[in-house]
Amino acid sequence: MGDTAHGAREAGTGDGTAGEGTPLPLFPRDVLDLWSGRGIDLYALFSAGNLGSRMGLRVLEAAPDKVVGTLPVEGNTQPYGLLHGGASAVLAETLGSVGAMLHGGPDRIAVGVDLNCTHHRGVRSGTITGVAVPVHAGRTSATYEIVITSEEGKRICSARLTCALRENPAA
Repeated sequence: MGDTAHGAREAGTGDGTAGEGTPLPLFPRDVLDLWSGRGIDLYALFSAGNLGSRMGLRVLEAAPDKVVGTLPVEGNTQPYGLLHGGASAVLAETLGSVGAMLHGGPDRIAVGVDLNCTHHRGVRSGTITGVAVPVHAGRTSATYEIVITSEEGKRICSARLTCALRENPAA
């Protein structure tokens, strides 16, 4: 896996994508250094997993102090044609979990213990963007606030995720 001056994107296909034009997350140099040499696929570990892939979720930027990702509205709606609240929750939990895992480092795992989402307005089309930032980053827990906005920059959801940080038995 190669890297660029801005973090890393050269993995997967070697062109900065995970295939089919899906960009890999941008990690800061200190994150890459911390996780290097451990035999871990950083991009797979800090992805949205199978659920996120089915939903079209993409993690664009990942660091302990800020995680950014997107999710298309199309394919993630409820019967009235509005973005499903559960889709916002998946985006929020993914971004907060990635932040907590990066905060905990390779010797810890992050396990979600509480997720709260307040849905402010409906969205029928486009792509939503989530930004997760820590409100508490401790030794045994991490809490992230996640703000999800529409393409027009309107807040559609405010979320908070708390993760317990446990020893990684594989480390």
